Amino acid sequence: QLHVVESGGGLVQPGGSLRLSCVASGFTFNDYAIGWFRQAPGKEREGVLCISRAILSRYYTDSVKGRFTISRDNAKNTVYLQMNSLKPEDTAVYYCGRSLDSRCSDSIQYFDFWGQGTQVTVSS
Repeated sequence: QLHVVESGGGLVQPGGSLRLSCVASGFTFNDYAIGWFRQAPGKEREGVLCISRAILSRYYTDSVKGRFTISRDNAKNTVYLQMNSLKPEDTAVYYCGRSLDSRCSDSIQYFDFWGQGTQVTVSS
C-alpha cells in the first residue's frame, strides 16, 4: 500500500530556515524521481524541486534557486527539502510527489500525490 508522509513544516520568520521530509513506502523508492510541490491559498499547485534517481536536481520555479536544495536518502526512503532565506511568498502547503519513472517529469500532471502535505508559514 502506497503511503507518503510529509513533515517539517511550521511557522518561521523571514530569513529563517526549515527542512522538510518526505517519507514514502509501498513502492521501490530508489527507482523513482521525487519532487516537492507547493500550493498557496487560492493558487494552483506548483512545482518547486525534483530529484531523480541519478541524484540530479531540477528546479521548477526560479524563485527558489539559491535558497532551496533537495536531497534523498534511499536507505531511509526519504527526500528532504532544505529551505533557507525563507520569504513570506514561500508560505504554502508543501507536498511531495512521485514521478512517472526515474526522471523528473516535465509537468506536474505526471506526478502522483498521496500525502496530506505540511504547512509552511513565513511571517514576522
